[in-house]
Amino acid sequence: MKCLHIITPVKDSIDFTLETIKAIKESEIKVPYTYTVYNDFSTEENTRRLEAASKELGFTLVNLADITTHPSPNYLLVLQKTQQEAIAADAGLLIVESDVVVKKNTLQDLYDGALSHDKCAIAAAVTVDENGEINYPYLHAKGRENQVYAEKKHCSFCCSLLTPEFLKAFDFHLLDASKNWFDVTISHEALKHGFTNYLFTNLPVWHRPHGSRPWKQLKYKNPLKYYWLKFTKGLDKI
Repeated sequence: MKCLHIITPVKDSIDFTLETIKAIKESEIKVPYTYTVYNDFSTEENTRRLEAASKELGFTLVNLADITTHPSPNYLLVLQKTQQEAIAADAGLLIVESDVVVKKNTLQDLYDGALSHDKCAIAAAVTVDENGEINYPYLHAKGRENQVYAEKKHCSFCCSLLTPEFLKAFDFHLLDASKNWFDVTISHEALKHGFTNYLFTNLPVWHRPHGSRPWKQLKYKNPLKYYWLKFTKGLDKI
């Protein structure tokens, strides 16, 4: 793994996203890296804000509207595109979602951690709330703070590094295109291919659950409406 390709997919929620971007740009990263934000059909106003931020903060912005007519979410397209680019560069693919804020050391330490663990497919940072308490989607990790251990369930892509060795072993074009999100499937495929996924509870990142997809807050505020939308409109397929 010679370098990092850091990516952030985003659709609107620009204020949260700018916090994510600034934290990444302020990170202390020793290894060569690129940083690309994939704008998945945000509004015209928010697209303009992202374009201005890319010039000010120095990251690459890809407006998916320029390369596809497929409606959002386009996570699969982003994963397939960035997988091939990472393989070509012998890079780790480091996904930081737009509702996550990393610490200065998070990304470099994930890189170092992935290299130091044999047959690592995914190196994931645990998520915490504003008080530093482990939160969704890693509630099952409570009580295992300040550790690094093999994750037998699945790793979320909130803040996760996928190694070149694993990227070469499983082609993302084999993923089910009818789904919207792929962290569970990809985690399980890593295990099937003889790799190990590691959760780094010693590298906490601040996560605002579903900050990038506000409608999912209904799952907690109005679960009946959430599940009605999920099943009648085919949203949130995992």
